[in-house]
Amino acid sequence: MSGVKLLTVSADEGEQRLDKWFKRRFPQISQGHVEKMCRTGQVRIDSARAKASDRVAPGMVIRVPPLPDTEAPSRPAEGRVSAADTKMIQNAVLWKDEHIIILNKPAGLPSQGGSGQGDRHVDGLTEALKFGYKERPKLVHRLDKDTSGVLMLARTDRVARALSEALRNHHTRKIYWALVAGVPNPRQGSVKYGLMKAPGHGRGGEGEKMQCVHPAKMADYPDAKRAHTDFFTLWFLGTRMSWMALEPITGRTHQLRAHMAELGHPIIGDGKYGGSATENLGDGWGAGLGGEVSRKLHLHARSLTMQHPITKAMLTFTAPLPDHMAKTWKLLDWKENDVPADPFEFRK
Repeated sequence: MSGVKLLTVSADEGEQRLDKWFKRRFPQISQGHVEKMCRTGQVRIDSARAKASDRVAPGMVIRVPPLPDTEAPSRPAEGRVSAADTKMIQNAVLWKDEHIIILNKPAGLPSQGGSGQGDRHVDGLTEALKFGYKERPKLVHRLDKDTSGVLMLARTDRVARALSEALRNHHTRKIYWALVAGVPNPRQGSVKYGLMKAPGHGRGGEGEKMQCVHPAKMADYPDAKRAHTDFFTLWFLGTRMSWMALEPITGRTHQLRAHMAELGHPIIGDGKYGGSATENLGDGWGAGLGGEVSRKLHLHARSLTMQHPITKAMLTFTAPLPDHMAKTWKLLDWKENDVPADPFEFRK
């Protein structure tokens, strides 16, 4: 494509991430190329500089610089997913029908490509999840690389738009399980600290970290976004650690990790927000327990409740713990069935 183009997002395209919009309009363009064009200011949304993760909506005007006619794809080409990865990602399927696929995403596998994520990610493995369809299923939300659990994909554009709207309007519910340092006091409640990007993260977003802003000071930080997490202590061991249920009412980057660290009870294995030390840090402890407890992040998207976009049936999907958390639970003699599936029912 020669020359700069100003393209308007159509009503049929709906709301989506800028990089996803690019890939659908220009499938020959790699993720890395999109991010480079954003970093250098060549791509703009309504004349403003943009990031690949920014969301676009119908009516917005995207500045598109000259693009090559062909480019090496950033994700595996047709038929190039290895046999081992095909088996791994298909074994991760919790449920599927002709409209949606629900995965139990393994810890350590990124949801999408991007800065520092490499070429192996869920979005790049969706070739193995077509199950007879011509098109790959589409991610409608994300989990952090080191977070495991329920991840939703749509098998058609129509369903992707419906699920994205449900997520945006808070018509889905997600409950996470986490092992945290210390024991919160009170043992149930809400965290409503705003979140904003900390200064000094990498040029391409690598090393991104969020910092909390007290609700009373939100007006002092225009870049801060309101965030809300409900928490409930399911079990605890002395004063050293707790099994938590966490429900993100909003969906900000690293929200659960930053909020628990702000409470003084970082998630075990979270070196970014909780440090690696075992000493007491204020109300809680550091994010490293040592001994036989894995140093991996102990955060798991345990369940997702949603209305099926086509049948309108209410569905709840539950993901078993990943191996490293299951090992910790066994060490502590905690059983998955010993706690309520939805400890937040008291709000109803």
